Amino acid sequence: MLIPSNRLPVKSFFSLAVGLVTSAACLAGIPNSQLQDPWFVAGQQSIADKKAQGLSATKPAKNVILVVGDGMSLATITAARILQGQQEGKLGEEHRLSFEKFPVTGLSKTYNTNQQTPDSAGTMTAMSTGVKTKAGMLSIADGARRNDCGSSKGEELATLLDLAQSNGKATGIVTTTRITHATPAALYANVPERDWESDDELSDEARENGCSDIAQQLIDATEETQIDVVFGGGKRHFLPESSGGRRQDQQNLLEQWQKRYPQGQFVQNRDELLKAVTDKDDSPLLGLFHDSHMEYALIRDEKVDPSLLDMTRVALDKLQQDKAGFFLMVEGGRIDHGHHAGSAAFALAETLELADTVEYLVKHTDPEDTLIVVTSDHGHTLGFVGYPTRGNPILGKVVKNNDFGEAEKKPALANDKRPYTTLSYMNGPGFGDHDHAEDAVDPNRKTHAGRADLRKVDTQAPTYNQEAMVPLDSETHSGEDVAIFARGPGAILFTGVMEQNVIFHGLVEAAGWVK
Repeated sequence: MLIPSNRLPVKSFFSLAVGLVTSAACLAGIPNSQLQDPWFVAGQQSIADKKAQGLSATKPAKNVILVVGDGMSLATITAARILQGQQEGKLGEEHRLSFEKFPVTGLSKTYNTNQQTPDSAGTMTAMSTGVKTKAGMLSIADGARRNDCGSSKGEELATLLDLAQSNGKATGIVTTTRITHATPAALYANVPERDWESDDELSDEARENGCSDIAQQLIDATEETQIDVVFGGGKRHFLPESSGGRRQDQQNLLEQWQKRYPQGQFVQNRDELLKAVTDKDDSPLLGLFHDSHMEYALIRDEKVDPSLLDMTRVALDKLQQDKAGFFLMVEGGRIDHGHHAGSAAFALAETLELADTVEYLVKHTDPEDTLIVVTSDHGHTLGFVGYPTRGNPILGKVVKNNDFGEAEKKPALANDKRPYTTLSYMNGPGFGDHDHAEDAVDPNRKTHAGRADLRKVDTQAPTYNQEAMVPLDSETHSGEDVAIFARGPGAILFTGVMEQNVIFHGLVEAAGWVK
């Protein structure tokens, strides 16, 4: 199979494109430039190769659910699995998360066209459009330049959401981030800069060339492209400054949405969400529950703030009213933010909430007609090391086994005579001895010279930052492959190691959107 490069022109894949143009042309609403993009063509070929090996859906999936654990690396899944098992009174290692019970698994290669270690905009664009692109760009092809409106004209890409709507499906997006953040926005917005969440971030060049901000693009959806359910945070990007928002154009996009959809329901807290009417076809649901991202699961006010499971339950109730079927994207977005903050406790709690949400989806959908794919957009630098004994608290200090294979009584000590944890980060805010920084700074290196002394530190506390090797204000993504788990019609298409954009093509094939 040919592996495309962003340096190769489309014509390099012309012969392959000709062979696939018949099926590609049946993808209604996708521009020819996208159909001929080398990543798109290679993605279709990858699915064709699987079908030639006998790996194909026996019947189309009526419903498609894509679940994205943002930043959910393999180490994150393993640690979360153990944490949940230990919370249930087990040793932990033998436990399995809900989606780990799916019958099909695979791996996804996450790099962007211009970065070995990717960002969420480029990775979700790959899954959403079947085309890999640059970091920072949302559903804009690689031919554009980031943060350059003019170069993005003609490079817009159609998405899974567009295809679902063109096939008569109901559609929904649920996220714990701002709804204008990279992962959800890649499904409905076309912008060369992910930071253009509202007009206050638009550059002069973007204004001059007529680019709209992400929030505006969500509200500007036509009746045919209106998303039936949208739940998340980010209210500030829909309101003018005079109403506590960030918009400089003084437009109140929430009022615009309500005028356009007088039967629509706008909800702002958990109580309103749970009372929403889900059996009215002419009543789209919009829920914005925070000015920015939604609260972490560990510190959420459960009486006010809905959980990912709360939002997903209502979204599923709404979408299942449509007899033609639906497409739903659910994102556990704050897994990523917990990692960036150097807090494994926060990241793992978000992962467990995602796993609980998937368990609900499994119990309330039929595997005969509903395809569920769980994956991540990228990994993080969380490490899982240190030879801890079986059943050792996953957030705790490493306790090793003695020469007879039995657990020691005290935590193991490193060469600096200080204990260390099973989980740590390659980089991030947890670097150095923050408690004794005045003693640990080496003036010649301009950095901390020693590790924190963890003997009296509760490393299982949510506020604890796991140690990091490289000092950064924010921990970074990682570039390794991430897992894919699939259940339902067409699940077999998600086996093996695949380019991330092939996920789009597998979903499209499984749903029967290719005639």
